[in-house]
Amino acid sequence: MVKLTIVGRVSDGLCLAKGPSYMNEEHENSSFYKQQGEFIFKEISRGALPPSRMTIRVDHHCFNYLVEKGIAFIALCESSYPRKLAFHYLQDLQKEFEKFDSNLINKITRPYSFVKFEIIERRRHSDLLERPLLPPPPQAVSSIWCSPLLEVIALKWTPIALIIAVATVVLWVSIIHADNNFMILN
Repeated sequence: MVKLTIVGRVSDGLCLAKGPSYMNEEHENSSFYKQQGEFIFKEISRGALPPSRMTIRVDHHCFNYLVEKGIAFIALCESSYPRKLAFHYLQDLQKEFEKFDSNLINKITRPYSFVKFEIIERRRHSDLLERPLLPPPPQAVSSIWCSPLLEVIALKWTPIALIIAVATVVLWVSIIHADNNFMILN
């Protein structure tokens, strides 16, 4: 799981955004890892680290970073988290960040100006906001079945089950009636 995300401009070392932190304050030193992430970003900006992609281990965590078009994307994950997934996350983040106007990004002078830049959370919220706008599908949910799928199955198979049950009762009654007639004759 990605625990911390930092996005910054490489040319001057300005941090543009910090994503949501999913670190448990009691068990993990979140301020320490945030400082380490900012330090790694500063090292990328001054040219001490290669400007492409790399993984750096710190304790039981890894900082994965990706630099594209002068913007550095850094993600902190547990060391057991697959590197491939971490870099996919960073690439998705980079693609979303490309949607912003590059002139706007170059004009930013205050750190963390994109504080609300949370890709996954924004997608979740936009999905939630779009759902009420769509009319709900016309599905009556029975309180007995609690599921439209179960109700469809019940509507298809209930008549067949009733026919089989009635046929079984009629056959059983006819067998009992025949046995009674047979016993009376003997």
